[in-house]
Amino acid sequence: MALHKGTPGRRDLDESPDFSINPLYGEASPVSGMTGRPPRHCLPDGPMAPTTAYQFVHDELMLDGNARQNLATFVTTWMEPQAGRLMSDCLAKNMIDKDEYPRTAELERRCVTMLGHLWHAPDPDAVVGCSTTGSSEACMLAGMAFKRRWAKRNPVSYPATARPNLVMGTNVQVCWEKFCDFWEVEARQVPMEGDRFHLDPQAAAELCDENTIGVVAVLGSTFDGSYEPVAEVCRALDDLQERTGLDIPVHVDGASGAMVAPFLDPDLLWDFQLPRVASINTSGHKYGLVYPGVGWALWRTTDALPEELVFRVDYLGGDMPTFSLNFSRPGSQVAAQYYTFVRLGREGYRAVQQQTRDVARSLAERIEAFGDFTMLSRGDQLPVFAFTTAEGIRDFDVYDVSRRLRERGWLVPAYTFPPNREDLSVLRVVCRNGFSEDLADLFLGDLGSLLPELRSQPAPMGKVAKAFHH
Repeated sequence: MALHKGTPGRRDLDESPDFSINPLYGEASPVSGMTGRPPRHCLPDGPMAPTTAYQFVHDELMLDGNARQNLATFVTTWMEPQAGRLMSDCLAKNMIDKDEYPRTAELERRCVTMLGHLWHAPDPDAVVGCSTTGSSEACMLAGMAFKRRWAKRNPVSYPATARPNLVMGTNVQVCWEKFCDFWEVEARQVPMEGDRFHLDPQAAAELCDENTIGVVAVLGSTFDGSYEPVAEVCRALDDLQERTGLDIPVHVDGASGAMVAPFLDPDLLWDFQLPRVASINTSGHKYGLVYPGVGWALWRTTDALPEELVFRVDYLGGDMPTFSLNFSRPGSQVAAQYYTFVRLGREGYRAVQQQTRDVARSLAERIEAFGDFTMLSRGDQLPVFAFTTAEGIRDFDVYDVSRRLRERGWLVPAYTFPPNREDLSVLRVVCRNGFSEDLADLFLGDLGSLLPELRSQPAPMGKVAKAFHH
Protein backbone atom coordinates (compact mmCIF):
# COMPACT_ATOMS: atom_id res chain seq x y z
CA MET A 1 0.00 0.00 0.00
CA ALA A 2 1.35 3.41 -0.90
CA LEU A 3 2.02 5.86 1.89
CA HIS A 4 0.44 9.12 0.80
CA LYS A 5 1.60 12.44 2.19
CA GLY A 6 -0.40 15.62 2.38
CA THR A 7 0.46 18.63 0.26
CA PRO A 8 2.41 21.10 2.44
CA GLY A 9 0.81 24.51 2.62
CA ARG A 10 -2.07 23.53 0.34
CA ARG A 11 -5.47 24.86 1.34
CA ASP A 12 -8.41 24.28 -0.97
CA LEU A 13 -10.36 27.11 0.60
CA ASP A 14 -7.55 29.57 -0.14
CA GLU A 15 -6.28 28.42 -3.52
CA SER A 16 -9.01 26.54 -5.37
CA PRO A 17 -11.50 28.92 -7.03
CA ASP A 18 -15.14 28.27 -7.67
CA PHE A 19 -15.80 26.85 -11.10
CA SER A 20 -18.84 26.32 -13.23
CA ILE A 21 -20.43 22.87 -13.08
CA ASN A 22 -22.15 21.38 -16.06
CA PRO A 23 -25.84 21.82 -15.08
CA LEU A 24 -26.59 18.26 -16.13
CA TYR A 25 -24.17 16.98 -13.43
CA GLY A 26 -26.61 17.99 -10.72
CA GLU A 27 -30.27 17.60 -9.95
CA ALA A 28 -31.15 21.29 -10.23
CA SER A 29 -32.80 22.82 -13.26
CA PRO A 30 -30.36 22.72 -16.20
CA VAL A 31 -31.06 26.39 -16.91
CA SER A 32 -29.99 27.53 -13.43
CA GLY A 33 -26.40 28.52 -12.65
CA MET A 34 -24.32 26.08 -10.63
CA THR A 35 -20.90 26.61 -9.10
CA GLY A 36 -18.89 24.47 -6.76
CA ARG A 37 -15.47 23.75 -5.39
CA PRO A 38 -13.65 20.47 -6.05
CA PRO A 39 -12.79 18.85 -2.70
CA ARG A 40 -9.20 17.73 -3.23
CA HIS A 41 -7.37 18.07 0.08
CA CYS A 42 -9.86 19.36 2.66
CA LEU A 43 -13.29 18.02 3.51
CA PRO A 44 -15.98 20.25 2.01
CA ASP A 45 -18.11 22.22 4.45
CA GLY A 46 -21.31 20.56 3.37
CA PRO A 47 -22.75 17.78 1.23
CA MET A 48 -23.46 17.82 -2.49
CA ALA A 49 -25.86 15.90 -4.67
CA PRO A 50 -24.81 12.27 -5.28
CA THR A 51 -24.88 12.72 -9.04
CA THR A 52 -22.51 15.67 -8.76
CA ALA A 53 -20.15 13.86 -6.39
CA TYR A 54 -20.12 10.84 -8.69
CA GLN A 55 -19.30 12.92 -11.73
CA PHE A 56 -16.47 14.75 -9.93
CA VAL A 57 -14.78 11.45 -9.08
CA HIS A 58 -15.66 9.72 -12.35
CA ASP A 59 -14.20 12.48 -14.50
CA GLU A 60 -10.91 12.54 -12.62
CA LEU A 61 -10.57 8.76 -12.78
CA MET A 62 -10.90 8.93 -16.56
CA LEU A 63 -7.33 10.24 -16.58
CA ASP A 64 -6.09 6.85 -15.34
CA GLY A 65 -6.50 5.59 -18.88
CA ASN A 66 -7.92 2.31 -20.17
CA ALA A 67 -7.04 -0.70 -18.01
CA ARG A 68 -7.39 -3.04 -21.01
CA GLN A 69 -4.40 -1.28 -22.60
CA ASN A 70 -2.25 -1.89 -19.54
CA LEU A 71 0.22 -4.54 -20.72
CA ALA A 72 2.31 -4.10 -17.57
CA THR A 73 -0.08 -5.64 -15.07
CA PHE A 74 -0.77 -9.32 -14.44
CA VAL A 75 -4.05 -8.36 -12.76
CA THR A 76 -7.37 -9.21 -14.41
CA THR A 77 -8.89 -6.23 -16.20
CA TRP A 78 -12.03 -7.84 -17.66
CA MET A 79 -14.76 -10.11 -16.32
CA GLU A 80 -18.22 -10.98 -17.51
CA PRO A 81 -20.99 -8.59 -16.40
CA GLN A 82 -22.63 -11.41 -14.43
CA ALA A 83 -19.49 -11.68 -12.30
CA GLY A 84 -19.54 -7.93 -11.75
CA ARG A 85 -23.14 -8.08 -10.52
CA LEU A 86 -22.30 -10.99 -8.22
CA MET A 87 -19.41 -9.02 -6.74
CA SER A 88 -21.69 -6.04 -6.18
CA ASP A 89 -24.11 -8.32 -4.33
CA CYS A 90 -21.36 -9.29 -1.87
CA LEU A 91 -19.70 -5.93 -1.20
CA ALA A 92 -21.35 -5.58 2.20
CA LYS A 93 -20.36 -9.06 3.40
CA ASN A 94 -17.27 -9.15 5.62
CA MET A 95 -15.27 -12.28 4.81
CA ILE A 96 -13.86 -12.57 8.33
CA ASP A 97 -17.33 -13.12 9.82
CA LYS A 98 -17.59 -16.81 8.97
CA ASP A 99 -20.49 -17.42 11.33
CA GLU A 100 -22.46 -14.41 10.06
CA TYR A 101 -21.93 -15.23 6.39
CA PRO A 102 -21.70 -19.03 6.36
CA ARG A 103 -22.47 -19.44 2.65
CA THR A 104 -19.62 -17.11 1.69
CA ALA A 105 -17.37 -19.14 4.00
CA GLU A 106 -18.60 -22.29 2.29
CA LEU A 107 -17.70 -20.92 -1.13
CA GLU A 108 -14.20 -20.15 0.17
CA ARG A 109 -13.87 -23.72 1.48
CA ARG A 110 -15.02 -25.12 -1.87
CA CYS A 111 -12.48 -23.03 -3.75
CA VAL A 112 -9.68 -24.35 -1.50
CA THR A 113 -10.81 -27.90 -2.16
CA MET A 114 -10.96 -27.31 -5.91
CA LEU A 115 -7.41 -25.94 -5.87
CA GLY A 116 -6.33 -28.93 -3.78
CA HIS A 117 -7.59 -31.25 -6.51
CA LEU A 118 -6.05 -29.09 -9.24
CA TRP A 119 -2.63 -29.10 -7.54
CA HIS A 120 -2.66 -32.82 -6.62
CA ALA A 121 -2.79 -32.47 -2.83
CA PRO A 122 -2.42 -35.86 -1.06
CA ASP A 123 -5.95 -35.50 0.34
CA PRO A 124 -7.70 -32.70 -1.59
CA ASP A 125 -10.89 -32.92 0.44
CA ALA A 126 -8.98 -32.26 3.65
CA VAL A 127 -6.42 -29.81 2.27
CA VAL A 128 -5.42 -26.87 4.46
CA GLY A 129 -5.78 -23.47 2.82
CA CYS A 130 -7.40 -20.06 2.81
CA SER A 131 -8.20 -17.05 0.68
CA THR A 132 -6.09 -13.91 0.97
CA THR A 133 -6.12 -10.41 -0.49
CA GLY A 134 -3.55 -11.54 -3.06
CA SER A 135 -0.35 -13.48 -3.51
CA SER A 136 1.65 -11.06 -1.37
CA GLU A 137 -0.38 -11.96 1.72
CA ALA A 138 -0.32 -15.62 0.74
CA CYS A 139 3.49 -15.52 0.48
CA MET A 140 3.72 -13.88 3.90
CA LEU A 141 1.62 -16.71 5.37
CA ALA A 142 3.75 -19.38 3.70
CA GLY A 143 6.91 -17.71 4.96
CA MET A 144 5.51 -17.47 8.49
CA ALA A 145 4.70 -21.19 8.43
CA PHE A 146 8.25 -21.94 7.25
CA LYS A 147 9.79 -19.86 10.01
CA ARG A 148 7.58 -21.27 12.77
CA ARG A 149 8.28 -24.88 11.72
CA TRP A 150 12.01 -24.16 11.68
CA ALA A 151 11.86 -22.39 15.08
CA LYS A 152 10.08 -25.36 16.64
CA ARG A 153 12.89 -27.62 15.40
CA ASN A 154 15.52 -25.26 16.84
CA PRO A 155 14.16 -24.18 20.25
CA VAL A 156 17.58 -23.96 21.88
CA SER A 157 19.43 -21.92 19.25
CA TYR A 158 16.56 -19.64 18.15
CA PRO A 159 16.35 -16.77 18.87
CA ALA A 160 19.46 -16.84 21.05
CA THR A 161 22.16 -17.55 18.47
CA ALA A 162 20.63 -18.60 15.17
CA ARG A 163 19.20 -16.36 12.46
CA PRO A 164 16.82 -18.01 9.96
CA ASN A 165 17.36 -17.60 6.23
CA LEU A 166 15.24 -18.10 3.12
CA VAL A 167 16.73 -19.04 -0.26
CA MET A 168 15.30 -17.61 -3.49
CA GLY A 169 16.29 -16.14 -6.85
CA THR A 170 16.86 -12.44 -7.39
CA ASN A 171 13.83 -12.51 -9.68
CA VAL A 172 11.31 -13.07 -6.87
CA GLN A 173 8.42 -10.69 -6.43
CA VAL A 174 9.16 -7.88 -4.01
CA CYS A 175 6.79 -9.35 -1.38
CA TRP A 176 9.46 -11.94 -0.51
CA GLU A 177 11.96 -9.22 0.28
CA LYS A 178 9.30 -7.57 2.41
CA PHE A 179 8.66 -10.83 4.23
CA CYS A 180 12.34 -11.22 5.07
CA ASP A 181 12.52 -7.63 6.26
CA PHE A 182 9.31 -7.70 8.30
CA TRP A 183 9.90 -11.11 9.92
CA GLU A 184 13.66 -10.75 10.41
CA VAL A 185 14.78 -13.47 8.03
CA GLU A 186 17.98 -13.33 6.01
CA ALA A 187 17.22 -13.29 2.28
CA ARG A 188 19.73 -15.45 0.42
CA GLN A 189 19.33 -14.71 -3.27
CA VAL A 190 20.75 -16.58 -6.25
CA PRO A 191 21.75 -14.01 -8.89
CA MET A 192 21.02 -14.26 -12.61
CA GLU A 193 23.89 -15.46 -14.78
CA GLY A 194 24.16 -15.17 -18.58
CA ASP A 195 20.94 -16.33 -20.22
CA ARG A 196 19.61 -17.86 -16.99
CA PHE A 197 17.05 -15.39 -15.70
CA HIS A 198 15.75 -17.35 -12.71
CA LEU A 199 16.74 -19.71 -9.90
CA ASP A 200 19.54 -22.24 -10.46
CA PRO A 201 18.74 -25.44 -8.51
CA GLN A 202 22.30 -26.34 -7.55
CA ALA A 203 23.15 -22.77 -6.55
CA ALA A 204 20.04 -22.72 -4.35
CA ALA A 205 21.05 -25.94 -2.60
CA GLU A 206 24.55 -24.58 -1.97
CA LEU A 207 23.10 -21.59 -0.09
CA CYS A 208 21.15 -23.81 2.31
CA ASP A 209 22.34 -24.63 5.82
CA GLU A 210 20.90 -25.70 9.17
CA ASN A 211 19.20 -22.29 9.52
CA THR A 212 17.42 -22.36 6.15
CA ILE A 213 13.66 -22.30 6.67
CA GLY A 214 12.85 -23.05 3.02
CA VAL A 215 13.46 -22.42 -0.66
CA VAL A 216 11.12 -20.38 -2.84
CA ALA A 217 10.61 -21.47 -6.44
CA VAL A 218 8.61 -19.21 -8.75
CA LEU A 219 6.27 -20.75 -11.29
CA GLY A 220 6.25 -17.84 -13.68
CA SER A 221 8.87 -15.15 -13.18
CA THR A 222 7.56 -11.62 -13.46
CA PHE A 223 10.75 -10.61 -15.28
CA ASP A 224 10.32 -12.78 -18.37
CA GLY A 225 7.39 -15.16 -17.83
CA SER A 226 9.55 -18.28 -17.49
CA TYR A 227 8.85 -21.17 -15.11
CA GLU A 228 11.51 -21.97 -12.57
CA PRO A 229 12.50 -25.69 -12.59
CA VAL A 230 10.66 -26.73 -9.42
CA ALA A 231 11.30 -30.45 -9.88
CA GLU A 232 15.02 -29.84 -10.37
CA VAL A 233 15.12 -27.66 -7.26
CA CYS A 234 13.50 -30.48 -5.30
CA ARG A 235 16.00 -33.01 -6.67
CA ALA A 236 18.91 -30.78 -5.68
CA LEU A 237 17.47 -30.54 -2.16
CA ASP A 238 16.93 -34.33 -2.08
CA ASP A 239 20.63 -34.76 -2.85
CA LEU A 240 21.48 -32.23 -0.16
CA GLN A 241 19.47 -34.19 2.41
CA GLU A 242 21.22 -37.43 1.45
CA ARG A 243 24.63 -35.78 1.97
CA THR A 244 23.94 -33.64 5.03
CA GLY A 245 20.63 -34.68 6.58
CA LEU A 246 19.16 -31.20 6.01
CA ASP A 247 15.47 -31.45 5.13
CA ILE A 248 14.59 -28.16 3.39
CA PRO A 249 10.94 -27.60 2.30
CA VAL A 250 9.95 -25.79 -0.90
CA HIS A 251 7.27 -23.19 -1.40
CA VAL A 252 6.02 -22.65 -4.95
CA ASP A 253 5.10 -19.05 -5.65
CA GLY A 254 2.55 -19.78 -8.35
CA ALA A 255 1.08 -16.28 -8.38
CA SER A 256 0.52 -16.62 -12.11
CA GLY A 257 1.73 -20.04 -13.24
CA ALA A 258 -0.31 -22.10 -10.78
CA MET A 259 -3.41 -21.11 -12.77
CA VAL A 260 -1.77 -21.68 -16.15
CA ALA A 261 0.38 -24.82 -15.90
CA PRO A 262 -2.39 -27.20 -14.70
CA PHE A 263 -4.35 -26.47 -17.88
CA LEU A 264 -1.68 -25.95 -20.53
CA ASP A 265 1.26 -27.97 -19.16
CA PRO A 266 -0.40 -30.93 -17.40
CA ASP A 267 2.73 -33.11 -17.57
CA LEU A 268 4.93 -30.55 -15.83
CA LEU A 269 5.94 -31.62 -12.31
CA TRP A 270 5.78 -28.60 -10.02
CA ASP A 271 2.98 -29.04 -7.45
CA PHE A 272 2.13 -31.32 -4.52
CA GLN A 273 3.08 -34.34 -6.61
CA LEU A 274 6.60 -33.43 -5.49
CA PRO A 275 6.82 -34.49 -1.81
CA ARG A 276 9.19 -31.65 -0.97
CA VAL A 277 6.64 -28.99 -1.97
CA ALA A 278 5.09 -27.92 1.34
CA SER A 279 2.92 -25.02 0.17
CA ILE A 280 1.67 -23.20 -2.92
CA ASN A 281 0.13 -19.81 -3.50
CA THR A 282 -1.62 -18.22 -6.44
CA SER A 283 -3.37 -14.98 -7.31
CA GLY A 284 -7.01 -15.47 -8.14
CA HIS A 285 -6.91 -11.95 -9.55
CA LYS A 286 -4.24 -12.82 -12.12
CA TYR A 287 -4.67 -15.89 -14.29
CA GLY A 288 -7.38 -17.04 -11.89
CA LEU A 289 -9.41 -14.52 -13.94
CA VAL A 290 -10.97 -12.53 -11.08
CA TYR A 291 -10.86 -8.79 -10.44
CA PRO A 292 -8.44 -7.77 -7.62
CA GLY A 293 -7.89 -8.65 -4.95
CA VAL A 294 -7.95 -12.32 -4.09
CA GLY A 295 -5.20 -14.85 -3.55
CA TRP A 296 -4.97 -18.40 -2.27
CA ALA A 297 -2.52 -20.25 -0.02
CA LEU A 298 -2.55 -24.04 0.37
CA TRP A 299 -0.43 -26.43 2.45
CA ARG A 300 -0.01 -30.07 1.46
CA THR A 301 -0.94 -31.42 4.95
CA THR A 302 -1.85 -30.12 8.38
CA ASP A 303 1.74 -30.82 9.48
CA ALA A 304 3.01 -28.14 7.07
CA LEU A 305 1.02 -25.41 8.83
CA PRO A 306 1.83 -25.13 12.56
CA GLU A 307 -1.33 -25.34 14.63
CA GLU A 308 -0.43 -22.32 16.78
CA LEU A 309 -0.69 -20.05 13.72
CA VAL A 310 -4.29 -21.11 13.07
CA PHE A 311 -7.28 -19.38 14.62
CA ARG A 312 -10.57 -21.19 14.93
CA VAL A 313 -14.04 -19.73 14.62
CA ASP A 314 -17.52 -21.12 15.01
CA TYR A 315 -18.92 -22.16 11.66
CA LEU A 316 -22.38 -23.71 11.25
CA GLY A 317 -22.21 -24.98 14.80
CA GLY A 318 -18.79 -26.50 14.18
CA ASP A 319 -15.21 -25.38 13.97
CA MET A 320 -13.48 -23.64 11.07
CA PRO A 321 -9.73 -22.87 11.01
CA THR A 322 -8.63 -19.48 9.65
CA PHE A 323 -5.18 -18.12 8.89
CA SER A 324 -4.76 -14.61 7.53
CA LEU A 325 -3.08 -11.26 8.11
CA ASN A 326 -6.07 -9.21 6.96
CA PHE A 327 -9.40 -9.12 8.69
CA SER A 328 -12.24 -7.03 7.27
CA ARG A 329 -12.57 -7.46 3.52
CA PRO A 330 -15.56 -8.04 1.27
CA GLY A 331 -16.64 -11.49 0.16
CA SER A 332 -16.95 -10.24 -3.42
CA GLN A 333 -13.73 -11.69 -4.77
CA VAL A 334 -14.27 -15.13 -3.22
CA ALA A 335 -17.76 -15.25 -4.72
CA ALA A 336 -16.33 -14.19 -8.07
CA GLN A 337 -13.61 -16.87 -7.86
CA TYR A 338 -16.19 -19.57 -7.20
CA TYR A 339 -18.34 -18.21 -10.02
CA THR A 340 -15.38 -18.40 -12.41
CA PHE A 341 -14.49 -21.94 -11.33
CA VAL A 342 -18.02 -23.25 -11.91
CA ARG A 343 -18.53 -21.08 -14.99
CA LEU A 344 -15.43 -22.28 -16.85
CA GLY A 345 -14.43 -25.64 -15.41
CA ARG A 346 -11.22 -27.31 -16.53
CA GLU A 347 -12.00 -27.15 -20.23
CA GLY A 348 -13.06 -23.51 -20.06
CA TYR A 349 -9.90 -22.51 -18.23
CA ARG A 350 -7.84 -24.48 -20.73
CA ALA A 351 -9.48 -22.68 -23.64
CA VAL A 352 -9.05 -19.21 -22.10
CA GLN A 353 -5.42 -19.75 -21.12
CA GLN A 354 -4.57 -21.32 -24.48
CA GLN A 355 -6.03 -18.35 -26.32
CA THR A 356 -3.99 -16.01 -24.15
CA ARG A 357 -0.80 -17.99 -24.79
CA ASP A 358 -1.53 -18.05 -28.54
CA VAL A 359 -1.86 -14.26 -28.56
CA ALA A 360 1.42 -13.90 -26.66
CA ARG A 361 3.33 -16.22 -28.99
CA SER A 362 1.96 -14.60 -32.11
CA LEU A 363 2.66 -11.09 -30.88
CA ALA A 364 6.21 -12.01 -29.86
CA GLU A 365 6.90 -13.43 -33.34
CA ARG A 366 5.56 -10.33 -35.08
CA ILE A 367 7.54 -7.96 -32.86
CA GLU A 368 10.70 -9.93 -33.59
CA ALA A 369 9.94 -9.64 -37.33
CA PHE A 370 10.46 -5.86 -37.15
CA GLY A 371 14.16 -6.58 -36.81
CA ASP A 372 14.69 -3.95 -34.09
CA PHE A 373 14.30 -6.28 -31.11
CA THR A 374 15.75 -9.44 -29.57
CA MET A 375 13.32 -11.70 -27.75
CA LEU A 376 14.32 -13.04 -24.32
CA SER A 377 11.14 -15.10 -23.96
CA ARG A 378 8.26 -15.86 -26.28
CA GLY A 379 5.16 -16.41 -24.16
CA ASP A 380 5.37 -20.20 -24.34
CA GLN A 381 5.17 -20.64 -20.55
CA LEU A 382 3.34 -17.75 -18.92
CA PRO A 383 1.57 -15.72 -21.65
CA VAL A 384 4.26 -13.12 -21.04
CA PHE A 385 7.34 -12.18 -23.03
CA ALA A 386 10.30 -9.86 -22.61
CA PHE A 387 12.45 -8.30 -25.29
CA THR A 388 15.23 -5.77 -25.68
CA THR A 389 16.65 -3.72 -28.53
CA ALA A 390 18.63 -5.74 -31.06
CA GLU A 391 22.39 -5.60 -31.30
CA GLY A 392 23.38 -2.62 -33.40
CA ILE A 393 20.38 -0.46 -32.45
CA ARG A 394 21.88 2.84 -31.28
CA ASP A 395 19.17 5.40 -32.06
CA PHE A 396 16.72 4.40 -29.31
CA ASP A 397 16.41 2.17 -26.27
CA VAL A 398 13.65 0.32 -24.42
CA TYR A 399 12.79 3.41 -22.37
CA ASP A 400 12.13 5.39 -25.54
CA VAL A 401 9.81 2.66 -26.79
CA SER A 402 7.92 2.52 -23.49
CA ARG A 403 7.58 6.31 -23.40
CA ARG A 404 6.25 6.57 -26.94
CA LEU A 405 3.79 3.70 -26.52
CA ARG A 406 2.36 5.44 -23.47
CA GLU A 407 1.45 8.35 -25.74
CA ARG A 408 -0.87 5.93 -27.56
CA GLY A 409 -2.39 4.67 -24.31
CA TRP A 410 -0.32 1.46 -24.07
CA LEU A 411 1.46 0.77 -20.78
CA VAL A 412 4.51 -1.40 -21.44
CA PRO A 413 7.11 -1.34 -18.65
CA ALA A 414 10.81 -0.89 -19.31
CA TYR A 415 13.17 -1.98 -16.55
CA THR A 416 16.62 -3.30 -15.73
CA PHE A 417 17.21 -6.90 -14.67
CA PRO A 418 18.58 -7.63 -11.15
CA PRO A 419 22.08 -8.90 -10.22
CA ASN A 420 24.09 -10.10 -12.07
CA ARG A 421 22.37 -8.82 -15.23
CA GLU A 422 21.97 -5.13 -14.46
CA ASP A 423 23.43 -4.55 -17.91
CA LEU A 424 20.19 -5.80 -19.48
CA SER A 425 17.18 -3.48 -19.90
CA VAL A 426 14.00 -4.91 -21.36
CA LEU A 427 10.37 -4.34 -22.27
CA ARG A 428 7.74 -6.80 -21.07
CA VAL A 429 4.28 -7.54 -22.41
CA VAL A 430 1.70 -9.37 -20.28
CA CYS A 431 -1.16 -10.95 -22.23
CA ARG A 432 -4.35 -11.58 -20.27
CA ASN A 433 -7.91 -12.66 -20.88
CA GLY A 434 -9.53 -9.75 -22.72
CA PHE A 435 -6.37 -8.86 -24.66
CA SER A 436 -7.64 -10.28 -27.93
CA GLU A 437 -5.99 -10.79 -31.31
CA ASP A 438 -7.74 -7.60 -32.44
CA LEU A 439 -6.21 -5.58 -29.60
CA ALA A 440 -2.85 -7.21 -30.28
CA ASP A 441 -3.13 -6.08 -33.91
CA LEU A 442 -3.85 -2.52 -32.77
CA PHE A 443 -0.89 -2.61 -30.41
CA LEU A 444 1.40 -3.94 -33.11
CA GLY A 445 0.18 -1.25 -35.51
CA ASP A 446 0.97 1.49 -33.00
CA LEU A 447 4.41 0.04 -32.31
CA GLY A 448 5.16 -0.24 -36.02
CA SER A 449 4.08 3.34 -36.67
CA LEU A 450 6.44 4.62 -33.97
CA LEU A 451 9.54 2.77 -35.16
CA PRO A 452 10.40 5.08 -38.09
CA GLU A 453 10.45 8.06 -35.72
CA LEU A 454 12.51 6.16 -33.15
CA ARG A 455 14.99 5.06 -35.80
CA SER A 456 15.48 8.67 -36.87
CA GLN A 457 16.46 9.86 -33.38
CA PRO A 458 20.06 11.04 -33.05
CA ALA A 459 20.42 9.06 -29.80
CA PRO A 460 18.33 7.49 -27.02
CA MET A 461 16.60 10.03 -24.81
CA GLY A 462 17.62 8.05 -21.74
CA LYS A 463 15.92 6.53 -18.75
CA VAL A 464 13.46 8.95 -17.16
CA ALA A 465 12.01 6.88 -14.32
CA LYS A 466 12.15 3.26 -13.27
CA ALA A 467 8.99 1.37 -14.14
CA PHE A 468 7.52 -0.88 -11.46
CA HIS A 469 7.74 -4.24 -13.15
CA HIS A 470 5.79 -6.44 -10.73
